[in-house]
Amino acid sequence: MLARVRSGALMGIDAVVVECEVDMALGLPYFNVVGLPEGAARESKVRVVSALKNAGFDLPQKRITVNLAPAEIRKEGAAFELPIALGVLAAARLMDKEPLERYLFGGELSLDGSIKAIKGVLPLAVAARNGGFQGVMVPAANAAEAALVEGIQVLSVAHLKEAVGHLTGKAPLTSLTRTGTSVSGTRTATADMADVRGQPELKLALELAAAGGHNILMAGPPGSGKTMLARRLPGILPELSFDEALEVTKVYSIQGLLGDEQALIRERPFRAPHHTLSDAGLVGGGPMARPGELSLAHHGVLFLDELPEFRKNVLEVLRQPLEEGAIHLARATQHITYPCRVMLVAAMNPCPCGYFNVPGHTCTCLEHRIFGYHSRISGPLLDRIDITVQTRPVEYHHLAERSQELPSQYYRQRVEAARERQRARFHEMPGVHCNAQMPSHLLRRYCVLSPPAEKALKDAVTHFGLSARAHDRILKLALTRADLEGHGRIEDVDMRLAVDCRMLDRRGWLHANTRGAVNALPRASTVRHQASENVGSRGFSVGDS
Repeated sequence: MLARVRSGALMGIDAVVVECEVDMALGLPYFNVVGLPEGAARESKVRVVSALKNAGFDLPQKRITVNLAPAEIRKEGAAFELPIALGVLAAARLMDKEPLERYLFGGELSLDGSIKAIKGVLPLAVAARNGGFQGVMVPAANAAEAALVEGIQVLSVAHLKEAVGHLTGKAPLTSLTRTGTSVSGTRTATADMADVRGQPELKLALELAAAGGHNILMAGPPGSGKTMLARRLPGILPELSFDEALEVTKVYSIQGLLGDEQALIRERPFRAPHHTLSDAGLVGGGPMARPGELSLAHHGVLFLDELPEFRKNVLEVLRQPLEEGAIHLARATQHITYPCRVMLVAAMNPCPCGYFNVPGHTCTCLEHRIFGYHSRISGPLLDRIDITVQTRPVEYHHLAERSQELPSQYYRQRVEAARERQRARFHEMPGVHCNAQMPSHLLRRYCVLSPPAEKALKDAVTHFGLSARAHDRILKLALTRADLEGHGRIEDVDMRLAVDCRMLDRRGWLHANTRGAVNALPRASTVRHQASENVGSRGFSVGDS
């Protein structure tokens, strides 16, 4: 007799419906699984037979063949064990086949028949809704995750007997309801900007990056606060919307990184991989093409500390994903796309020893070593970084003063006000949430420049030979600064700050005379300094200038 039960196989962050066909025929007792099963899926026949026997079900001594269709998709993981077991019971006429048509099933079986948690339950629930199924039957440990999807029934089972009892009508289960869509009021981070003494320019640069979703590179000696401030950046970013939280949760679900009591990722991710990371670990890959650190930082922050210490091929693979916000992995049998809308925050020392051109310290590096250190970061990658800022050691008077630094709440209020202006601007454009994501063809519509601002941009492009990409990114950065300060158009001060944020590149750290062209323009750093002197008297009002 033939029985069909449906489950799901992961393809990127989505699930494809897989039909588990179970045929039971006369012949020597044998259990075979076909349809490109890999690893744990290939071993499932052993666990299924033991689980059915230990759960009290007597199977006839027949030949059992299980086909996982479509056959061209590789099947990985233990999620097919519950549907296979139910299909075997239906094929043996121990239960009716009709109830199996209503649901998608997923679960790993223990040898005693209990059902263990699996990866990718959220994509499975989404596939059930999109496929018109009544609901899903999943392990109890994953039920809250599946309940995030509305419009379907979620049946939570802890043992094979519970699943059979519901499907036969002997012991119906109560379906779970949606656990809610609110992600507000969930911040748990204790790191606050008030912990950082001094560094007003660096704080304002991070505020600007957070307001527009811009990439930022901080360069300075050890102990100047680069890592400390980077770890406080998520605390000033806006809260995740429910749709954004759902996207992030899907990535963590297929990796099995959700906690036991965590159904929904409610805070923006912060990923800080070690510099020994491989390119596959960064963008994703492996035999089954799993997501990497870039995708795990989706809608959050990817922090690369000691940027030049990363291998050059690892840094180069960042270029396309940073531009497109997605990673396309091509394999012989499949093409997978993972999302990676991230803010890249990078930090580096000015030289291998860390003290080149730092007052009060002596650099021990030879000139060719300094050049080699900086050459590890290519020009095309630097071109994709909107803000570069040079840090200095914190002066003693900042460490000794007793005045309170501005907390994360102050910066977050200003960032949220700027992001609200951007949401109103891009409300008709799905997938665009901030200025950094704005397509180039919209620059002329939204970047309205005052005459002095336009002249400053023209001078910068002419003097420094900036690329078209750098030109566009300067415009986006200037628009973000205008949003922060509540300007109706990009003013001269906004443009000069945006230009100055891109001028602290590696040439500037190595040769002081390269800053001569920048000095031909009025110094935007003076604007930042004046702004940093004024923030202490602003209180917590939003949008002051």
